[in-house]
Order: sequence, then structure tokens, then C-alpha cells
Amino acid sequence: MTGVESPAYVPGHALLTGRTAVITAAAGAGIGGATARRFLEEGARVLISDAHARRLKEQERELGRDFPEAVAATVCDVTDETQVGALFDTAVRLYGRLDIVVNNAGLGGTAHLVDMTDEQWTRVLDVTLNGTFRCIRAALRRMREGSGGVIVNNASVVGWRAQAGQAHYAAAKAGVMALTRCAAVEAAEYGVRVNAVAPSLALHPHLARVTTPGLLEELTAREAFGRAAEPWEVANVIVFLASGYSSYMTGETVSVSSRHP
Repeated sequence: MTGVESPAYVPGHALLTGRTAVITAAAGAGIGGATARRFLEEGARVLISDAHARRLKEQERELGRDFPEAVAATVCDVTDETQVGALFDTAVRLYGRLDIVVNNAGLGGTAHLVDMTDEQWTRVLDVTLNGTFRCIRAALRRMREGSGGVIVNNASVVGWRAQAGQAHYAAAKAGVMALTRCAAVEAAEYGVRVNAVAPSLALHPHLARVTTPGLLEELTAREAFGRAAEPWEVANVIVFLASGYSSYMTGETVSVSSRHP
């Protein structure tokens, strides 16, 4: 089918005014960076983090030009519990509170099971699933002392659907979905909601560099609109889940595509 053109960029509506947010893996042009910009456009104060110090600094400068005094950055490797704790301590120190956490950090890769090494399996699980666990745990330890909050995890449709060469990534993302449901039940007593988004294909420069054109064409052809999502289209759904418009939603995984099973 012929791809449907991307829609016009949607302006902010002050949905997150007065809120403070932490977003992991927010350097660059992917979903994390798009979410940081969308949150700022919606009135939030944002602490962005990433394991890549140079790209993170560049992102902080870029966002700071448009939103002075509303954005800060700190390096964080989500596989390191000490760094994760420091990230959330920094948010509370800078902003005095923690309202929203977006767990966007994840690691992919392609390897068939018969060739996959323990290191490949473990690395993807440690960043994508264990990293999300560490951040949820750290966030809840701080949010339970406050007046509630929201956590949004980045999952994937691959957590539902099989794809060759993606066993480690699929297992990690399915784990994120299960973790989201369990965390939501436990966090309810603190007034904290925990949900997830499950994008299929959000095209950005980094993905284009690490994915073959043939695979991108194949994945795009599976989409109902015949095109990949813009990262900001996924970010819009994250804004919804972080805002008061989703006040009775928790434990849910929202598919940002037509590819829910």
C-alpha cells in the first residue's frame, strides 16, 4: 500500500504544567528525545538522562535554547544501581519533587538463538528489563513519600509478537509488560500509576543507521498506515499516560500501532 503522510505536529496544551519528570535514554532523535521535548512543550520541568555523555550534553543545550531553566541533564547507565539512585536524587534535589518517570532505556540487536551468546542475551535483558526494574524501584522509593505520581515504561509490540532474531529483545519487552502490571498493583497504595507504551516502528536516524533498508521496508509494509511512526507520535501517547487524562488507567500497555495481537 502507499504510505499515508505523517500528520502535522500537534502543539502543546499545558497538560503537564507544574509537573517534574525524569526521562531515561533521552539523548538523540528517538522516542526519549521526542518525549523530553513534548513534556517541555506541555509545561513540565524535565531531567533527561542517558549513558552517552556527549549526546546528552548536546540534547541539553538544544532543549535549553527553547526551554531555558526548564531542562537539566545527568548521565545515567541504568545497569548501575548507584547511578540510578543518583539520577532520582538529582531530580528531587533540583525540583523538590518527582511526579513523572519515563523509562525509555532499552537495547536491541539481532541474533538467532542458535548463534546467540550468553553475553548478547544478558546485555539486552540487563539494559531493557533490569534497567526498567531498577528505575521503577528507585522512583517508587521516592514517590511513596510524596503525593503520588506516574511511571510510563517503553515496551514494544515485539513483546506480543514473534520476530526472528529478536528473542532476547522480545523476552525483555514482554518482561517490561509483566513488570508494569505487577508494579501497578503494588504502587496503587502510594497513589502512583504505572503504564507502558508498545510502539512498533518509530523511525529516527539512529534506527536507520543500525537497520538494513530491506528490513525497514519489510517492517514498514506491516504497518496499517504504510509508514513508520514519527517519534513524537509515540511521545504524544506517553504525554497522555503521564497526564490527568489517564487518571484511572494503571497496569496497561498501550499499543502505538495496529499490531496488537
